[in-house]
Amino acid sequence: MSRVQLALDVSDIDEAVTFYSKLFGTEPAKRKPGYANFEIADPPLKLVLIEGVAGGTLNHLGVETDSSNEVVAAEARLSADGMETTGVDDTVCCYAEKTETWVTDPDGAKWEWYVKTGDAEQMSNQVLTVTDGGSCCSPSRS
Repeated sequence: MSRVQLALDVSDIDEAVTFYSKLFGTEPAKRKPGYANFEIADPPLKLVLIEGVAGGTLNHLGVETDSSNEVVAAEARLSADGMETTGVDDTVCCYAEKTETWVTDPDGAKWEWYVKTGDAEQMSNQVLTVTDGGSCCSPSRS
């Protein structure tokens, strides 16, 4: 099963968690300082909340898959269609170990195609920087 990911910047993580818990009728699947994510069954959605200075803004979008093979296939399809990708990388992003690739839409919205391969105790790899409007784990190449 794949599901769309929506990562939002929020100004107050506690207020946002309370709101989205009520909105979707479920508690976060993961909660860390300044961070929460929900694995919502209906509608199928991975909702990620990242506390920052610019609440109410889009951090990034994504598609969560079940396997690394699906990430590799998506990257191959996107590249074959002429889209510039970051290639497939193993990384740490949003307190998770992931295999991922990124693309950027014509208006600059970042899309991550990924599979979670494990949990992590840190927000991101040291090699990744917060760029392009403060995305959680913006790709180092775009």
